Amino acid sequence: MADARGGSAFDAWPYLTGVERGALRELLIHGALPRAEIARRINVSRASLTRASRVLMEHSLVAEDEIALRGAMGRPSEMLVIREDTHHLLGIKLTGDSVFAVVTDLRARSVAEVEERLVSTSVEDTVDQIAAIHARFARTFGDIRAAGICLAGDLAQIDGRQIVVASYFLRWHDVPLAELLEQRLGIPVTADNDVRALTAAEHWFGAGAGCDSLALVTVGAGIGFGLVVEGRVVTGHNGRAGQLDHLIVDSNGPTCGLGHHGCASAYLPSASIVTAIGVEGLDYPGAVELARAGDPAATRAFDAAARALGLMIGTIINGLDPEKIVLTGDGLAVMDISGDEVMRAIDATRLPSDLPIPLDVQPFEFTEWARAGAVVAIRRLLRF
Repeated sequence: MADARGGSAFDAWPYLTGVERGALRELLIHGALPRAEIARRINVSRASLTRASRVLMEHSLVAEDEIALRGAMGRPSEMLVIREDTHHLLGIKLTGDSVFAVVTDLRARSVAEVEERLVSTSVEDTVDQIAAIHARFARTFGDIRAAGICLAGDLAQIDGRQIVVASYFLRWHDVPLAELLEQRLGIPVTADNDVRALTAAEHWFGAGAGCDSLALVTVGAGIGFGLVVEGRVVTGHNGRAGQLDHLIVDSNGPTCGLGHHGCASAYLPSASIVTAIGVEGLDYPGAVELARAGDPAATRAFDAAARALGLMIGTIINGLDPEKIVLTGDGLAVMDISGDEVMRAIDATRLPSDLPIPLDVQPFEFTEWARAGAVVAIRRLLRF
């Protein structure tokens, strides 16, 4: 049901005008700000900002903070701040065998977490399991306003519906996941590619906060790439922007499994590193241990992966010129073991420049991906 101001179909989130959404966005990203500064940032009059802040306070989205002295003249300035005790979000990250879930406040700070093995990879079982997780969280947090789901795969808007076109790890094709969950949970639900969701989270609430342009690279089971241009996450015409994992490193190199010879996917993913070492029964943690112990085959495999990563990063710098590149994922051991090789490959690829490489290596946890799902929900509610 819509409220008097045209609220959502589930009556869980107020209708907000552009000024109200803009003010809320600034507070979400930057924290407490004086009214005058918010008005300046979104280019509206103080009177318009006053009206917008009144609406945001009526809906328990923001509150007045202390009055601080601002500026050279020491004039008092009324501060606004996001309320942390209302309007929670559910964030979900799906892998091929697990579900990671968090509840966050409006600034994407986790207040509850859970990790479970998937009952199965069937769509029906997965929807049931997420619905059960939501029900358990809702006993403590009765104000969960929306949910965001992220997973590896191709997701796109088709005829106005969010569709999981293909998910390799879950073996799904053409699944309207958001729609199915929306029907079960009774709140707005959105689904997105996990790397794109993590890019959005880093852009608003992480290492890329305040950047108009940002590139994110993830390494681990696969290779992911996300991009922000002029403050917006790039999706591409078919929702598949950012597939640099098949950039050619050495045309005489090993095959990647999709017919390419010597692309980044043949060197950098965890499984490719293990294969290159050639030890029967070895897993990725074992490969890391071998490389740290100085095993020659493991060292060569990690150095080759490092060169692939450096080529990708150098290409991103050349082609996109981002303010910052964030590197994360569960394959960051390549930076610990062969970080010098990564930097040499970047220098060999990028155009000569005196500017420093804007590379920010971030630690990785799967709950961060779930938190990114909550950010996707926040951005949908704000129509970003």
